[in-house]
Amino acid sequence: MPEARIKKAFFKISFNMADIDKMVGKEEYKPVPQNEPEKMVPMEMEDAEQDNVGLKPKMTLLNGCTVIVGSIIGSGIFVSPSGVLAQTGSVNMSLVVWITSGIFSMIGAYCYAELGCMIKKTGADYAYIMVTFGSFLAFIRLWVECMIVRPCSQAIVALTFSIYATKPFFPECDPPDGAVRLLAAICICE
Repeated sequence: MPEARIKKAFFKISFNMADIDKMVGKEEYKPVPQNEPEKMVPMEMEDAEQDNVGLKPKMTLLNGCTVIVGSIIGSGIFVSPSGVLAQTGSVNMSLVVWITSGIFSMIGAYCYAELGCMIKKTGADYAYIMVTFGSFLAFIRLWVECMIVRPCSQAIVALTFSIYATKPFFPECDPPDGAVRLLAAICICE
C-alpha cells in the first residue's frame, strides 16, 4: 500500500514539473541536424591563443637564480665553515677554498642553464638524462634521487637545524645527540 502512494506522489510531482516547464516556456532539447550547417553555431573562444593546453611559464630570472643557488649551495653552507677553517688553518686559505668552491658552483649553474635552454622538456635531470642516455638510465637516476638522495638531504637539513636550534641551550658544550636526533625526527615528521 505505501508503495502505491509513493508511485502516485512521484507521478504527480513529475506531472506538475512538466506543467510548470510548459508554463515557463521551456522547450525540450532538440539536437541540430548535422546536415544543416547553417543552423550550427560555432563556439567562440575567449582568446585565440588558447589552442594549446599547458602550464604558463611563471618563473622569472630572480626565481630561477634562487632555485639554482638553493640547489647548488644547499644547507651545507651552515655546516661546513667551521670544518673548512679547521682544515685549512688560516682565514685566508679558507677564503681561497670558498672562492674556488663558488667558481665550481657557478660552472655547475651555467651547465644547468645551458641544458635548460637546449632541452626544452620538463623534468630537469630526468629529462636531460632521458634525452642523452635513454629511458633506463633516466629511471635509475630518478629512483636513486627519490629513494636515496632526497631523504638523505632532508635528514642533513633537519640535523643541521636541530644542532643550531639546541646550541643556545648548551653554550659550553655540544648538544646531546639524543636531543638533536629527536628534534630532527620531529622536523622530518612535520
